[in-house]
Amino acid sequence: MAAALRNSIRLSQLIHTKHVCIGTESCNKRFIMTSRARLQKALEDVQKNPYFDKYAEKIAKLQKTSPEEFLRRVEQKETQLREKKVAANLKETYIQSSWTFPFSMKNAQRLRTPIRRNNFSDCAHKNTYITTPIFYVNAGPHVGHLYTAVLGDAIARFNSMMGHSVFLCTGTDEHGNKVEKAANAAALPTPQYCTAVSRQFQDMCHTFQVDYSRFIRTTERQHQGAVHHFWDCLEKKGHIYLGKYSGWYSVSDEAFVPDAELIETKDSAGNVIGVSTESGNPVEWTDEETYKFRLSSFQDDLKYWLKDENTVQPAIYRKILSTWIEKGLQDLSISRPISRAPWAIPNPSDESHTIYVWLDALVNYLTSIGYPDSSFKQFWPPTVQIVGKDILKFHGIYWPAFLMAVGLEPPRRLLCHGHWTVDDQKMSKSKGNVISPFEAMGNFTSDGLRYFLLRQAVLHADANYNEAKIQRVLNAELANTLGNLIKRCLGQSINPNHIIPDPAACISILKSEVALENIKTLEVISERVKEYYEECHLHHAVDAVMNMLHIANQMFEYHEPWHLCKSSDPDSIKELEAVISLALENIRVAGILLYPIVPRLSTSILDLLQVPKENRGWEDARPLHVTNSLTGGRIVSQNVVLFKKIKC
Repeated sequence: MAAALRNSIRLSQLIHTKHVCIGTESCNKRFIMTSRARLQKALEDVQKNPYFDKYAEKIAKLQKTSPEEFLRRVEQKETQLREKKVAANLKETYIQSSWTFPFSMKNAQRLRTPIRRNNFSDCAHKNTYITTPIFYVNAGPHVGHLYTAVLGDAIARFNSMMGHSVFLCTGTDEHGNKVEKAANAAALPTPQYCTAVSRQFQDMCHTFQVDYSRFIRTTERQHQGAVHHFWDCLEKKGHIYLGKYSGWYSVSDEAFVPDAELIETKDSAGNVIGVSTESGNPVEWTDEETYKFRLSSFQDDLKYWLKDENTVQPAIYRKILSTWIEKGLQDLSISRPISRAPWAIPNPSDESHTIYVWLDALVNYLTSIGYPDSSFKQFWPPTVQIVGKDILKFHGIYWPAFLMAVGLEPPRRLLCHGHWTVDDQKMSKSKGNVISPFEAMGNFTSDGLRYFLLRQAVLHADANYNEAKIQRVLNAELANTLGNLIKRCLGQSINPNHIIPDPAACISILKSEVALENIKTLEVISERVKEYYEECHLHHAVDAVMNMLHIANQMFEYHEPWHLCKSSDPDSIKELEAVISLALENIRVAGILLYPIVPRLSTSILDLLQVPKENRGWEDARPLHVTNSLTGGRIVSQNVVLFKKIKC
């Protein structure tokens, strides 16, 4: 049946694109978006849909339309869509200057709006929802937390530069026995303790320019209401039942551990204990009544969700999830007796139980954009959800299953990253090597630390924090390659009047091989770096920008402007202006391309070069001799050191 349907032209209830809804409980409209010219492409897209095989037979039974009737409907629908698009554009033009925040939520922050509306088809305006995991408040922030936060912020800033409306969510997870234990150790009431530690994470975000739209706390009343609503939906749809659990439980992980994920070892006293193979934390035997979620019934749905290779990235983590699912899923305990877990959200249907801290925590992604109010749908599903590898199972199995159970679409992309080690050793309190971002910035500045974390880390492996390497990287790249080039271009001997010559007038003057290479690099750099940002390979993006600046420095050295400035020959003066112009154009482009990585430093560079704020979108990273979007002859009013060398 599926094979026959693939060769059919009857697509009226099958195509699932951004203009098409499939009839489900959450969306009852069925639209067709295609044309004769795009029909073949639509057929190919349909075959790639990971849910195709599963629903092909049901879809085929619904098909009653002949090919001729289908094409007639296609043309009719195309006409309607064009009319709607024209009306929508007129409406958007009207509301663009008076748009208000649409969500009825407490403590809502601003929506990150596009830096500048652009007209390129690949930069079409769209709503983009990006999340970081919320941080557990059993301890203050360390550089691992900071990396996750700035990674989310960098992805959000890039999307904003592309012209999208971006909502970035972060926050703190404040329930669970570990939090209550930490509060007791600090001799503080638990709510007061949570507020104090949550404030540390907010301060971290502000200090390192994490420009979130919403900072959520799971102790907020609004969030408790959202969790209760979500629980009620699961219960009404028959996905929750009361059962008995007997098995191993990790207090540290706040999770039950299957026998297959246990190993035996000895504690410090020589006693044989069981520990989780995944986390290394000890377990204890538990026998209790608990509410369970029918996770096992979503095993096939999760397999289909993972069929799309872009769903979970990098591929290594998608493979890990697939292996876990193939081993078989057991129903999940989603409540705890209140006597064992009192610091948690109460179960709305049974006051003797509280809600499992992970179900509570995961719902934050809905609460943050207004759930259960229908306005949350404007940004749902998440475009990118960032997680660390230690919480992959919760976000890659439990979360999509919960969402499927209530009829919501899972995240479009789950972006997983490794951990941070310190001098190649695991960060831990017992080793005394936990790195506070506030202390680290004392040595490396907030710009420098943010730059190093995003420049150093690769998603598929652990990254290493090493102070000697940080100093070396920052001095070589920010102080020398970038900062020193600016200083030389605006130096008193070479450019005493601090003039930025017009790139369009100077571009044809330099004929050296290195200058031509630099010009060619400038002309393609924005497209190349855009691809790296889209793939979330931020280290490659920085590499590409630094390579361009290395070539610019080589060009500068080759033409020896310190000699040209002493000549009275008109050709030498023109060559000098061309060298300065080309070098500063490299700096301007670098400032735009590095904005997602180091927004404050990039802003300082662009302010210094007097680049108007409306000329800092992604399309402005194309060289000025191509776009002519800025006039030449600008005069820089000051010469500043943008990044000082680090001396530890």
